[in-house]
Amino acid sequence: MRTVFSSGLVVLIGFGVVGIGGAAEPTRDLAVYVEKEAYPVIDELVAANEALMEAAEAKTSEILEAYREAEKQRTEPEKKLRFDLSGLVKPGGPEDFAAGVWHFPPTPQYLSGTCWSFSATSFMESEIKRLHGEEIKLSEMWTAYWEFVAKARGFVASRGESVVEHGSQSAALLRVFAEQGVVPRSAYEGAVGEDLRFNHNLMVDRVNSFLGWCKDSNFWDEEMIVAMVRRILDSTMGRPPETIVWEGVDLSPQEFFRRVCRFDPADYVSVMSTLSQPMWARGEYAVPDNWWHDAGYVNVPLDTWYGIILKAVDGGRSLVIGGDVSEPGMNGFEDVAVIPSFDIPGDLIDQSARELRFNNGTTADDHGIHLVGRTRISGHDWFLIKDSNRSSRQGEHKGYYFYRDDFVRLKMLTITVHRDLIEDILERVDQ
Repeated sequence: MRTVFSSGLVVLIGFGVVGIGGAAEPTRDLAVYVEKEAYPVIDELVAANEALMEAAEAKTSEILEAYREAEKQRTEPEKKLRFDLSGLVKPGGPEDFAAGVWHFPPTPQYLSGTCWSFSATSFMESEIKRLHGEEIKLSEMWTAYWEFVAKARGFVASRGESVVEHGSQSAALLRVFAEQGVVPRSAYEGAVGEDLRFNHNLMVDRVNSFLGWCKDSNFWDEEMIVAMVRRILDSTMGRPPETIVWEGVDLSPQEFFRRVCRFDPADYVSVMSTLSQPMWARGEYAVPDNWWHDAGYVNVPLDTWYGIILKAVDGGRSLVIGGDVSEPGMNGFEDVAVIPSFDIPGDLIDQSARELRFNNGTTADDHGIHLVGRTRISGHDWFLIKDSNRSSRQGEHKGYYFYRDDFVRLKMLTITVHRDLIEDILERVDQ
């Protein structure tokens, strides 16, 4: 409806618009907030669904917990297979090894897989004492830190095929010393927090999660990846120092190694005994912890290998030794490691018996230790072992084991010694 006046004024009625000269202006609507509508019935249905889901999840958790507990009871019995030690004649304690090699007291590795660094570091401390008469406590975690960095670089170089885990080999310590130097433990404990106990499980999981993402994303910027890995290491182990103060003098880790420790990493050789490689030759020690595929191991027959151990310790030397520590004859509460006759009689242990176990996986490379003494009891060689592992603290002699000759011959796989101890072997191998 509209009314037109002679003056040209137009009034629109029913549309809320008044115009002059034919123009129209719309009414503006106002925006306002009102209470949100409630839908009680719908809310009840949603709540009912949530209750059903929660009940289902609770039931699932209950079933899974019960199932896993039952599986644990079936697969993880409380008892472990051992053998009766009541008739065993063994050393009474470290004091029975009168000609033991000087070494620092055992240091625990706690929740870390760095036995390789603890054993090799202890060996080099004994070597520094032998060579120069100085007692210098070195940082085990310095070496472990830089080995993790090297593993990250290896992961990038292999495009994700290289292993990044806790373990390594004593030869890695020599490589790290040559590349990065070393520092005393007083300059780098390698742990954060008040108690300074090593705990690497979560750290290694985080490193592998990050590296897994890099592999899945095809991201291979080495320096950026190493920087991120170091951030993870720093949060657990602490940042290694770039300089230290030794006897009032500022030194880089490389200078500390060259001027204070004063030994050549190239003077040390790792020796194995396996039929999987040619004898009297160098070859790769084919275990996962040799992640960089070091092929410099000297391979010799078992009797020669064992003879090197005797020659070293009887000559006042120590050595790193590594192999398998998962046998019924190993008992931390009794501080001993022997081969029971129900496994194999000692006089039947030979190269083939040793190789069978290495080949079928019952002998694995899972621990590194420091051999620091020998004695003879009841016709057997017994070796004093300095050990960083938790089981070595179960018995009376914290941080020590007594390994019998049969255990060493059957279950130990590699040794590391100074080259001057085996010059005749090296001449034959490297000719």
